[in-house]
Amino acid sequence: MIFKLIIWPLLIAFLIAFASTPLAIKIAWKLGLIDDPDKRKHPAKLHKKPTPRSGVIPIWLAVVITSLFFLPPDKYLLGILGGATILFILGILDDKYDINPYLRLGGCFAAAGLVVSVGIRIFFITNPFGQGLIHFNQILAIILALLWIAFLSNITNWSSGFDGQLPGIVVVAALTIAFLSFRYSADLAQWPVTILAAITAGAYLGFLPFNFFPQKIMTGYGGGILAGFLLAVLAILSTAKIGTTLVVLGIPFIDALYSIIRRMIAGRSPVWGDRGHLHHKLLDELHWSKKKAAVFYWLLTAILGFLALNLHSIQKFYTIVMLVALIGSLLLWLNLLPTYFNRSGRDKHLKT
Repeated sequence: MIFKLIIWPLLIAFLIAFASTPLAIKIAWKLGLIDDPDKRKHPAKLHKKPTPRSGVIPIWLAVVITSLFFLPPDKYLLGILGGATILFILGILDDKYDINPYLRLGGCFAAAGLVVSVGIRIFFITNPFGQGLIHFNQILAIILALLWIAFLSNITNWSSGFDGQLPGIVVVAALTIAFLSFRYSADLAQWPVTILAAITAGAYLGFLPFNFFPQKIMTGYGGGILAGFLLAVLAILSTAKIGTTLVVLGIPFIDALYSIIRRMIAGRSPVWGDRGHLHHKLLDELHWSKKKAAVFYWLLTAILGFLALNLHSIQKFYTIVMLVALIGSLLLWLNLLPTYFNRSGRDKHLKT
């Protein structure tokens, strides 16, 4: 059963992504889908030389082709792949023209809207403080699904700052959902969820060798937003495992919340990028290498994935609270480091 639901879909998606990524690199150079840090100035950028941004091409191909091979083309799958295609087109346009963040957000809501229109909605969540479920009416179920998909799509994309960071996180998160759904494989309704989660993991795993340091191709906006989109939809389909997904994606989730609050306090738009994310601080303040930082993200995500598979609802809630405190404290400390050292340097200079 595990070969049918996980191994084979993952392997086929892996092979398609792995085989098509070199072609995507060639297409990027031919069509000008290149991120040149000397021409496109942005404080968040960490690469030093022109790099193809077309990572969404092999990932989208792997997801679409493998899904159509392993899953029945019902309205739900077509809605998901339709939303993925919207993000694919949006990603290619951004790779070429670097479009406005608000336009990108609108495209993200359009993709989410297509998924919601076929009936994929958040009708309930598990009550973390008691027994049973918290149910929502039709309108609220639609609104929550739209917000959830758009939110997770964007915060996942924000963790695509350097070589290998995002694909490793996505592989772990998608496998966590796959194994969680596989537990309920006696329920035939969970088979498509397990397969699609395995396909998502395989697509990003096949892309990873080309994205790991030194990267030959970037995920780009499309590759990042598609990852969060698929994970958000999978969380809804796997009987609304919102808490599980938030635990396994604890680092991107808390980093995003911190970034949004920090930008709004500073009077700036929450959607405009900067150099204040956790991965920037690890490289800038602690002077970690990109390899070390990527492995740190993967390992911590794997630990959180293991916990997510073994915790009850209330335990997941307290885990998220604990992560908010720990990662929030780490971010505050890393942001205060430059101030501390600058003050110490001035005091030492005055004394001499």
